Amino acid sequence: MKKFFKILFVIALVAAVVWTFAYLFKKSKPQEKSYETVEAVIGTIEKKTVVTGQINPRDEVAVKPQVSGIISEIYKEAGQTVRKGDVIAMVKIIPDVSSLASCESQVKMAKLNLDNVEKAYERQKTLKDKGLISAEAFDNSSLEYEKAKESYSNALDQLNIVKEGISKNTSQYSNTMIKSTIEGMILDVPVKVGNSVINSNTFNDGTTIATVADMRDMIFEGKMDETEVGRISEGMPMVITIGAMNDKKFDAVLEYIAPKGTQENGAVFFKMKAKMFVPEDVTLRAGYSANAEIITESARDAVTVPERCVVYSNDSVFVYKNDVKTPIKTGLSDGLNIVVTEGLEAGDKIRGNEIVK
Repeated sequence: MKKFFKILFVIALVAAVVWTFAYLFKKSKPQEKSYETVEAVIGTIEKKTVVTGQINPRDEVAVKPQVSGIISEIYKEAGQTVRKGDVIAMVKIIPDVSSLASCESQVKMAKLNLDNVEKAYERQKTLKDKGLISAEAFDNSSLEYEKAKESYSNALDQLNIVKEGISKNTSQYSNTMIKSTIEGMILDVPVKVGNSVINSNTFNDGTTIATVADMRDMIFEGKMDETEVGRISEGMPMVITIGAMNDKKFDAVLEYIAPKGTQENGAVFFKMKAKMFVPEDVTLRAGYSANAEIITESARDAVTVPERCVVYSNDSVFVYKNDVKTPIKTGLSDGLNIVVTEGLEAGDKIRGNEIVK
């Protein structure tokens, strides 16, 4: 029995040695490699840069009151369209006590003078009817009477302006009515009825009653890194993609690049603006976040090959054409494909990646 196991062990050992030698011999033999075949084609290569930013109206105006007071009425709300001159809100004036007292005193004095002149006018009229005074004397009395009436009317108007901010003769020009200064859409009405507001003056910007913007003229506003800004210029076409409307793309034209950059977190950025072309059936909202693609370089109708097929060695660039090392000259690359300016023609077959079996 022991002799049987010894023989079996020897046979197994010999088999293992033979298999090892056979495996090593097979591995030492050169294996034939196969590669995929790629064709050079005519195509377009574009190099793009992406800028993040927002969609905003070009003209956005803050409507402010001309007088200080309290909001008594609000006639419009955010989202409504207004024309230039439409009344958005009404301000009730809180009169100054000293000015009010002065105006009331002037009204009383003007009324006393009017009563006195009116009595004199009536006496002169009676004498004129009897032919006891000349026409010239009566005309002078009439003139004084008209002056007294006008003074009284002016005093009343001045009192109304101090109390209500409006006069009877110029009600259509009242500065208590807050009117839109442009045509457009109301984006925001930050005040409510009862809020106190102040007019714009040397010491204060004034209270914003409403923000109005022309939503038919939209622009893209973004910031570009200094490493990219040198490759773009005004007038370059752009494609805008809005985060809230991924299924739509909008054409735009770059129209402004800031001459001075601003530093943010150690990097320098330049502000840029682009005019957007928005179809009439599309409604955009101010503040949408968006991305803008700018084509900085392009090569059209050029011979292109996948960049993975190109071999770089020192300062030389080549491909394998019919298994022959062929030098070429390359141009623009987008990271996947590259333009071949010399050494290949459309339709040429070159070696691609190795096919792993």
